[in-house]
Amino acid sequence: MWRDALLVAGKDLRIELRARVTITQVAPLGVLILVVFAFAFNANAVLLAQGAAGLYWVAVMFGAVLIIQRAFDVEGDDGNQDALRLSGFQPGSIFLGKAMALAVQLLVLQTVLWVGLVVFFDVGVVDWPLLGCAGLAGTSTIAVCGTLYGALAAGVSVRDTLLPLLLLPVLAPALLAGTRAFEAATGVTTDAGWNWTGLLFVMTAVYTVAGLAAFGPLVEDG
Repeated sequence: MWRDALLVAGKDLRIELRARVTITQVAPLGVLILVVFAFAFNANAVLLAQGAAGLYWVAVMFGAVLIIQRAFDVEGDDGNQDALRLSGFQPGSIFLGKAMALAVQLLVLQTVLWVGLVVFFDVGVVDWPLLGCAGLAGTSTIAVCGTLYGALAAGVSVRDTLLPLLLLPVLAPALLAGTRAFEAATGVTTDAGWNWTGLLFVMTAVYTVAGLAAFGPLVEDG
């Protein structure tokens, strides 16, 4: 299963390397969101520091929706989805492979957004291990959840508008947990950031199990 998953992930990442959509379109949009909010807060240092973590994850969420939409739009072109379904790969392998590819793209997006956060919001870090684990946990949650709901919306003619409506409410707990963990990691609050990070890992496990169970029927229906 894992060998096939790596092949699927490699395929998706090669497509992205050729198109460079994450770097040239999604990441600049995320940075623009941070810049707009920085101007909206009128360069108020206190407000910027208090809202930095939440705005970071909002930008990540909106960028993730675009990345997920593209990942499944590519599969729908020229019968690629049918070819992938007939390739002999197990549905679970396809699910894990697409989730891994999404996770890599999200990590690139988060790296760019974090640089923007430091530049525009002057954010400092007091707990690097917590920050790294929370970022990895949030990335994993968004990737597996996005793969599951991306497949659910892929066969619908209005998928471009349906996917955000399905995905964003489901990811609201991840947005909250990621924000609280980052606030603890940057010293904004004294909350137990590791508890919030643990919640993100639990969400990742739950959606991974759900995805492995449901991805096959979703792909067949698509």
